[in-house]
Amino acid sequence: MRLLLVEDDVMVASGIKLGLSDAGYAVDWVGSAERALEVLAQEAFDVAVIDIGLPGINGLELTRRLRGSDVESKAMPVLILTARDALQDRVQGLDWGADDYMVKPFELPELLARLRALMRRSQAATSAVLNFGCIELDTAGRRAGARQLPQEGEAEGKLLPIDLGPREWTVLEYLLLNAPKPASKEKLLQALTGWDREITPNAVEVYVSRLRSKLEPHGVALRSIRGFGYRLELMPESV
Repeated sequence: MRLLLVEDDVMVASGIKLGLSDAGYAVDWVGSAERALEVLAQEAFDVAVIDIGLPGINGLELTRRLRGSDVESKAMPVLILTARDALQDRVQGLDWGADDYMVKPFELPELLARLRALMRRSQAATSAVLNFGCIELDTAGRRAGARQLPQEGEAEGKLLPIDLGPREWTVLEYLLLNAPKPASKEKLLQALTGWDREITPNAVEVYVSRLRSKLEPHGVALRSIRGFGYRLELMPESV
């Protein structure tokens, strides 16, 4: 998932970016609301984490402007970070369009859990476990597998683990969140790298190919949509 972090404290931003990157997010960081507005007028993100205490335009005003403008990411979930514990700040943030908030200091596992919840709500998902066919992706437990048919006496079938690399995981998570709709190649590239373009568009095909070889034995195809991107489909014998 591609995340925009708006935080003026370099040390805090570095720590958050490192933790989120290790969890599989492609994190782009800006230090002011003004810069965030410039970026969001041109590029799309899956979620934004915004500090209230920004120089110039503060995080509350930034959130209000995002919800009232014609930016590409207008509907993206917004989580506000604040060192202020005043009730009025929390109420104003939610009233002006924030989806959630956290008070500093906070623990990274809670931030990750809140981000997962925001992403589920934005994609109309109801569980931390994403499914397509027999494929299951536990975004909280970081486990991927294929659910087998239950044997006699079993409430549910066993989960056969599927070993995924970090970028294969990101591709599959994005595809599952979008299924049955296709995901564009450009969006996948952004979800993998953001501004830190460590891989080329052609390299996306490499990760897709690796993922395809791990899904097809379980009856799930990863189809290429010419000129657009990729989509998960059930193979005929699995329907």
